[in-house]
Amino acid sequence: MFESSRIAARHIAAIGAERIDAILLAVADAVVANTGRLLEANAADCAALDPTDSRYDRLLLTETRIADIAAGIRDVAALPSPVGVTLESFKRPNGMLIRKVSVPFGVIGVIFEARPNVAFDVFALCFKAGSACVLKGGHEAARTNAVAVEIIRDVLEAEGVPADAATLLDPGHDAALAMLRARGEVDLVIPRGSRRLIDWVRENALVPVIETGAGVCHTYFHSSGDIATGRDIIYNAKTRRVGVCNALDCLVVDKSRLADLPAICYRLAEKHVAIYADTEAYNALEGAYPYLHHAEDDDFGREWLDYKMSVRTVSDLDDAIEFVNNHTSHHSECILAENREATERFLRDIDAACVYANVSTAFTDGGQFGFGAEIGISTQKLHARGPMALREITTYKYLITGAGQTRQ
Repeated sequence: MFESSRIAARHIAAIGAERIDAILLAVADAVVANTGRLLEANAADCAALDPTDSRYDRLLLTETRIADIAAGIRDVAALPSPVGVTLESFKRPNGMLIRKVSVPFGVIGVIFEARPNVAFDVFALCFKAGSACVLKGGHEAARTNAVAVEIIRDVLEAEGVPADAATLLDPGHDAALAMLRARGEVDLVIPRGSRRLIDWVRENALVPVIETGAGVCHTYFHSSGDIATGRDIIYNAKTRRVGVCNALDCLVVDKSRLADLPAICYRLAEKHVAIYADTEAYNALEGAYPYLHHAEDDDFGREWLDYKMSVRTVSDLDDAIEFVNNHTSHHSECILAENREATERFLRDIDAACVYANVSTAFTDGGQFGFGAEIGISTQKLHARGPMALREITTYKYLITGAGQTRQ
């Protein structure tokens, strides 16, 4: 199967950019045309999952979400090709011309959990970047993923392109392990999901891995923060979609603003958000917020993926930066402040892929960054960091031309 993906990758690399874009648009049209099939398969997957499970919202497809998937594919098609771009060019004193040019990876494997839109996003990005993709989804979305990849492969076959440009592995553990050990056949593996999944992939992989996924996101309300701005950003970051990696997990509040904490948090009660507060924050919210609990030590540095969040009190900016850096997953962090010096300090000193000032962390998303879609949010520092899109899933090679130069 991996060898078939390798052969397909070589075929894709030889297709012109216009042809690739036309095929992507055909896939987008097929997604919309097969909305009924996708919804039927997804309903069967959702029926097997408790609606109160944090994975349910990530698994669920609606007509609107399917239309958004198709729009995302069209957005990718409209972007410039990332392949064949001269990244750098220079001539040596001996007249030798050296060019650094972007090229496809080849075969990219992605392991993901209960998010069926990932199959379409990954295919669109990999195909646009000249690579084949091998997909390994979780059992929760097995029926939806099967239909999704069938739709893609049907279009590829109709367009005369090897269907193995998109391959879906069995949802079982053995298939994932086989991909992680496919040295020489799979060029790169990207896990998307829980910290447990990412750790397992890193510990078992013999092929290169880019870590993505787990997001423990903080928002710090500074002493100069505006209440109205902060209230709306906190509400959006926490409640827009609780099961995604850019959702707010911990509100960090300056001690000088504890009296304003009820005003900052009151909208969260509309969504019945449970707050797990330290002693000082608890005392400030007691009697003013209905879903209040005392925090335990392990409530900090925790990715909730639910209508829950923690609140931590800090003495000043230095204390806030130290706390966030000690508990971050290096995903997305935010400061709410009107003080420019404090804002610039936070942006500089926080060690995360995306650091915001007076903006919801919900914007950590390839589409929102103008990348069309994303293959994941990288939380590491090697090769790619933050939303990974077309540029991040290409590599490069050096092309050297001359006129008979020899080395002494």
